[in-house]
Amino acid sequence: MSDDKTTHFGFRQVPADEKANLVREVFDSVAGKYDLMNDLMSFGVHRIWKRIAVQLSNVRYGQRVLDLAGGTGDMTLLYQGRVGDRGEIVLADINAAMLRQGRDRLIDEGLGNNIRYVQVNAEKLPFGTAAFDCVCIAFGLRNVTHKDAALASIFRVLKPGGRAIILEFSQPRGEVVRKTYDFYSFKVLPLLGRMIAKDGDSYRYLAESIRMHPNQEKLKKMMETAGFERCDYFNLTQGIVAIHRGYKF
Repeated sequence: MSDDKTTHFGFRQVPADEKANLVREVFDSVAGKYDLMNDLMSFGVHRIWKRIAVQLSNVRYGQRVLDLAGGTGDMTLLYQGRVGDRGEIVLADINAAMLRQGRDRLIDEGLGNNIRYVQVNAEKLPFGTAAFDCVCIAFGLRNVTHKDAALASIFRVLKPGGRAIILEFSQPRGEVVRKTYDFYSFKVLPLLGRMIAKDGDSYRYLAESIRMHPNQEKLKKMMETAGFERCDYFNLTQGIVAIHRGYKF
């Protein structure tokens, strides 16, 4: 159990005020190979998960989107096609190395006129109240120290009628799926990390962090506690990944 002074970093208990730095070290290490590793780890299926999340957001032309923990810009790239030249996307991440990867990638794609890049802490978003039509956080919430604070901060910056989209690893359905997934996570992923990113420990942490993340129902309740309404979730790939959606009215 964690308390106000400690929290989990994977399966380890660490001082709460140290977790952000530990997570930063992980993503500093893997930033350069992050996109390649995502493709290898998920066999490319992460791209489908992200497209489904964007579809469920119902983002429209001219709207304003916060891509929180946006890293190398996958979600920003998808949202840019929806908001068009009248909309705006803020690509935000706490990690400078990941943010640089995203900025460089999107500039290379010829994008940027309606995209801003901001280094932020999800628990204390430096934006005005009711600033965004949609806030998306994809594969980032599990790395946040105080998830309840992040959800409250996301709720605050949403406009009335706005929605939060949380795409995250979750609890697989079925004993066979869970056992297969555990073997893959703890045996194969660290091996891939050592071979490709030269860092097996970071990918073991990522596997552990998934197991410590709230399951589908618990995260839904956390969103409701933060003030979100009409909360629902959609299991993908037998619950290995779930998309949570909640509205601010």
